[in-house]
Amino acid sequence: MHHGHLTQVELAGSTGLSPATVSNIVKELAASGVLNTSVTSRSGRRATEVTLARKLGLVAGLHFSSRHLRVAISDVGRTVVAENHVPLALDHRHDRELDRATLLLSDMLESVNASFSDLLAVGIGLPAPIDARTGMIATPGLLRGWENVRVAEVMQNRIEVPTFVDNEANLGGLAEVRSGAARGTRGAVYIRVGHGVSAGLVINGAIYRGVTGKAGQIGHVTIDENGPICRCGSRGCLDTLAGGPALLELFRDDPGMQRLRDLLVRADSGDASARRVIADAGRHIGIAAASLCNLFDPERLVIGGELAQAGEILLAPMRHALERSALAGVEGVPEIVQGELGERAELLGALALAIENVGLEADVRSIR
Repeated sequence: MHHGHLTQVELAGSTGLSPATVSNIVKELAASGVLNTSVTSRSGRRATEVTLARKLGLVAGLHFSSRHLRVAISDVGRTVVAENHVPLALDHRHDRELDRATLLLSDMLESVNASFSDLLAVGIGLPAPIDARTGMIATPGLLRGWENVRVAEVMQNRIEVPTFVDNEANLGGLAEVRSGAARGTRGAVYIRVGHGVSAGLVINGAIYRGVTGKAGQIGHVTIDENGPICRCGSRGCLDTLAGGPALLELFRDDPGMQRLRDLLVRADSGDASARRVIADAGRHIGIAAASLCNLFDPERLVIGGELAQAGEILLAPMRHALERSALAGVEGVPEIVQGELGERAELLGALALAIENVGLEADVRSIR
């Protein structure tokens, strides 16, 4: 899963097992359909190359966050066969980054002896709400450089593979419901806390997107109507109090505080100011989440995104705010838990989006 493919000799070196043992294990797993093998040539010598089996075809997932592009390839059985990520400039543009994603995806497919013709579908996650009617970002100002662009259509024209796009929080919620901290829930909210704050609403296993895709935009709930101007044009949105840039702005004279990762490291080391800033963000998020709970009545809140790595520094004040402001039922207020899938949640959700649309595309082709 980590390397995409290895020869049997390389597998022996990576695992510490003898070449004979590796050969026997590979034969057994290939016979049971777990692995695929092929003959290749390395340095003029024949070698047996081993990959994970591609059950019924491949799909790809791409997650464009504010600062990273993550790409994965899996089969439709959800087995990831290749994965990679690269940093992004803060104000990246769709044309440049879709070109980069195409090249990266091509290299990854080659690493597993595949090509774009082997892909059944591609799922893309973006840090902005997507209007399903148009395929474009639903609200201007939230992701400059990507506005007025039918992202799925543009990518599909590049690679000639059916492509689907959704908001990253929706995909994080989908992944946590399928295989993470929201498994088994009837109603859950996934709150992604990073550069911005957004939420994915999941009802009976399905994402609720609203009429124009803006459901769950908790980052634009007004906390202080006289507060700072938000990128959406309003004042005092949650993003201006708990989003990554707002938190880092509090340390603008500190050259060692450039990214959320720096804030997390400081907090983990016991720095009182870093811990206070994260705790205050948790309190603000808890206030907004309480309103969301009163409207949506979820069973569980799952917290993901980079700032979720702060753990209880963030979650404890969030719980206290929720307990003060949310309507309590017989069992109290909804529980708040840290996501289980970490920084990969949205990427795994993009794969799930692709997989769940494979059948739909097949039906459309059969009708045509």
